[in-house]
Amino acid sequence: MKKRILLVNGNPKERSFTGALANTYKVAAEENYEIRYHQLAKMDFDPNLMTGYDTETELEEDLRDLQDSILWSDHIVIFTPVWWGSVPAKLKGMFDRTFLPGFAFKYESGKSIPEKLLKNKSARIVLTMDTPPWYFRFFQGAPALKQLKIATLKFSGYTKIRHNLIGPIMGSNEEKQAKWLERVRLLGQKGQ
Repeated sequence: MKKRILLVNGNPKERSFTGALANTYKVAAEENYEIRYHQLAKMDFDPNLMTGYDTETELEEDLRDLQDSILWSDHIVIFTPVWWGSVPAKLKGMFDRTFLPGFAFKYESGKSIPEKLLKNKSARIVLTMDTPPWYFRFFQGAPALKQLKIATLKFSGYTKIRHNLIGPIMGSNEEKQAKWLERVRLLGQKGQ
């Protein structure tokens, strides 16, 4: 059976370098793997988890489809820009609305750490930024990476989570962008 990979283009803009990277990965990976591709810019849902977990809010069709793809996949690859050190609000809302109790994790009476429900899955996070990656990591503390890797994916059961920090995008030339695209193409070929 072929490895099943879920790609998420987490940029809310229709056209972006983040999207170009995601599309490059997709084309390369389709040769050897089963792929499902979700583009945040084309998804229609309310990103506000208005009542927290106090009441259950019905999921829109795009979020139900995403949950189905999460369960289907062996590996998730998330492409997202870094905005103000974090992920775009709509992407955060997508996680708020889909990685819910009973789906991604389960509270257990008497235990402070919930049971992880999305086990035996791997992940890659590809962050694009206008900040130099070394500055993002060492001076800002890589908050978007920690949020996605530790507080969302590991918390839900994902293991073997790798990442790539790509930037600065602003002011980069075609030669530099071509190197980044090639790096992502090779990841797609390997299904990583």
